[in-house]
Amino acid sequence: MSQVIKIHPMEDFKERSRGVLNDPGQRKNFRGAMDFLMAKRRAQFPDPEELQGLRDLGSAIRRYSLAHLPRLLEQLEAKLTANGVRVHWAQTPDEANAIALGIAQRVKAKRIIKGKSMVSEEVGFNHAMEAAGIEAFESDMGEYIVQLAGETPSHIIMPAIHKTKQEIAKLFADEIAGVAYTEDVDALIRIGRKVLRHKFADADIGLSGVNFCVAETGTLCLVENEGNGRMCTTVPRVHIAITGIEKVVEKLEHVPPLYSLLSRSATGQAVTTYFNLISGPRQPGEKDGPEEVHLILLDNGRTQAYADEELRETLKCIRCGACMNHCPVYARIGGHAYGTTYPGPIGAIISPHMLGLDATYPLAFASTLCGACVEVCPVKIPITDILVRLRNEAQARPDSMEATLRGSGAARTTAGTAVWSVWAQVYSRLGLYKLASWFMSRGRALSPTEQGAWTRSRTPLIPAPKRLRDLLKDRKP
Repeated sequence: MSQVIKIHPMEDFKERSRGVLNDPGQRKNFRGAMDFLMAKRRAQFPDPEELQGLRDLGSAIRRYSLAHLPRLLEQLEAKLTANGVRVHWAQTPDEANAIALGIAQRVKAKRIIKGKSMVSEEVGFNHAMEAAGIEAFESDMGEYIVQLAGETPSHIIMPAIHKTKQEIAKLFADEIAGVAYTEDVDALIRIGRKVLRHKFADADIGLSGVNFCVAETGTLCLVENEGNGRMCTTVPRVHIAITGIEKVVEKLEHVPPLYSLLSRSATGQAVTTYFNLISGPRQPGEKDGPEEVHLILLDNGRTQAYADEELRETLKCIRCGACMNHCPVYARIGGHAYGTTYPGPIGAIISPHMLGLDATYPLAFASTLCGACVEVCPVKIPITDILVRLRNEAQARPDSMEATLRGSGAARTTAGTAVWSVWAQVYSRLGLYKLASWFMSRGRALSPTEQGAWTRSRTPLIPAPKRLRDLLKDRKP
């Protein structure tokens, strides 16, 4: 079975969005799923004061961790190495895949079983391994479904949330030998588990993501619900963990508040079914566990965000997906329309660092700036402020002081620059502004009835017959 990597040109973002908006079934699926997740989150935070206190604490821990990131990464590497874990550093997705492939070829691996890992999606891990003749098999049920369908995840927590049980039933009947069509959800889960059970035993390498890396103890924390993460990290003889460099925290005591925020914000659970703490390979006398444990720490543009204090806030993300669940745009167009590994509000602010602003700037404009994502973010990332910053960066003159990111100025056009230049001249001179507004109110009949995208769903913008200053003058006794 092979997973198809689909490339989504950003210029097609609007077209993909329209496709979902014109699909009532998809819109109903996403709306229902988001309403369900929002209700579950609300039920987990009945006390507003307790919630705000926990958010303040989570935000402070993440900000402190990022402020000391270089030191904590060095401490983490030293502790992990002392524990017997081999630490690797990757600047790019290609480097990360080359490291994993080198390990796989050294141990003569034919099959890799994977737990859930968005960073592995970010680097195109499955595609890279399969190009080298090594099977990479997803063991998370949602990831298994999208892999079977040749798709990519549409949500960072629930990868197959865009699919109905009928679509999954047909997929299983078509793709799994000997399986009859059934819409019984329990039966579908049993079918998936039966397939996956054999894969764990046959795999040479288990690959997982990491939710938190603890520097003081050299511990990798993995949050999951299905037990597949524990199987991936203990059954195969080699375990490879892959994560972004921003996931480190200093102390073990920093993990519980973040874990509480993560599980309650993501799936509305007080705790997840499994919480794995991995500190090294199997020790003499132990009956299970991998013989080798590797950690790949990936940059992929994160240092660009780290270098700017405002943009560094992006790296506080703990990947709960709450911003997506509450975003009115994501709830209508779903994750695939974004065309990036990380969709929704967090994807709009983190993808420019990974792919360049020139490739992703339309995402910064795909927001109402309503602030719903900011209100629910468990670590208080100022997402809307960063979106405005990215919009300005996209319009900046490429060689100016305002252009600080890779791809800045990508949205800047000659016509747009000319229009805003004229507007700035008029708006900054009172006499000129009065004259212009007088002509506009008197010439309102000349306003065009077709005004581009605005009039697709709205009435044309027409100046008022009288300016505000004229109305005030008329009211004077």
